[in-house]
Amino acid sequence: MKEIPFFCAFEGIDGCGSTTHAKLLKGFLTNLGFKVHLTREPSDSEIGHLLRKFLSDNSIPPTTDALLFAADRDYHYHVEIKKKLEEGYIVISDRYVESSIVYQSLQIPEISVKWVAEINKFVGKPDLTIVLDIDPKISLERKRGEPLEKFEDISFLIKVRQLYLERAKNEGYEIINTNDIIELVQEKIQQIVLKKLESVGVDIQTQKFG
Repeated sequence: MKEIPFFCAFEGIDGCGSTTHAKLLKGFLTNLGFKVHLTREPSDSEIGHLLRKFLSDNSIPPTTDALLFAADRDYHYHVEIKKKLEEGYIVISDRYVESSIVYQSLQIPEISVKWVAEINKFVGKPDLTIVLDIDPKISLERKRGEPLEKFEDISFLIKVRQLYLERAKNEGYEIINTNDIIELVQEKIQQIVLKKLESVGVDIQTQKFG
């Protein structure tokens, strides 16, 4: 297996397809001979499990949400992600810091983007962040029949999508529209990832490292 420490994060509104495409990308890169570690947020730690429970509870204060997400991410990065990167893995995370910045800062006026970024400042940044963009109406249609979390409201998701796109433009993140069929969307993702890997010294064709 080829070793190349590289960190890629998928972001986007609920129902954007981040889980599906993270899994497909893992399979694609594994088939190319890379060591790949797939993870997600909330993580599978005890903090992450508590968060998943809270995501269906509207009584939890937004500030508590933000602090718990930051705590989970800090643990997730230092105990899992950083370790795998040091072992030469490509790490793919289904959601990361941008999810907190976007979702938490839109909950109440008192929570700012700056504050959310501040409480997440001790974790490493991805080498590549991909925002999967989708119309909120389509995203909720995809989740029909599933129990909805407290953030899965059409009016709120419209604001979330807008802020994701604004931040993607300002921060230089990749944006991919996911309204198309899965295979075509995944192909675009793969092209972006391969191009980014080549930019950090990976010769994809011969799989030699610079």
